[in-house]
Amino acid sequence: MKSLDDDQAQDIVAIPLAGKSNIADHMVIAEGRSTRQVASIAQKLAERVKQAGGTARIEGLANADWVLIDAGDVIVHLFRPEVRSFYNLERMWMVEDDEDQAEAAEA
Repeated sequence: MKSLDDDQAQDIVAIPLAGKSNIADHMVIAEGRSTRQVASIAQKLAERVKQAGGTARIEGLANADWVLIDAGDVIVHLFRPEVRSFYNLERMWMVEDDEDQAEAAEA
């Protein structure tokens, strides 16, 4: 999160996935103002993860409209603003949160 903030990523959202998915424990979604900024943020983040002893695989860097960084327990999605609003990943994961809360309230 600090790395994204340092590189001026915008609208950073962290979504806990523990207990909801086995792909990762956390998902982070953020955006850059342009494809160049998205690519730069992704490359710097991957370098920082590797310097910290982790691994980071990057997908989508060539177009940099939507870049996915798989850092093991954390998945990071970096978007251009219009691509982020089109796919709206936050809504997909928040719907599950709302359903879980509704089920808990009924119990």
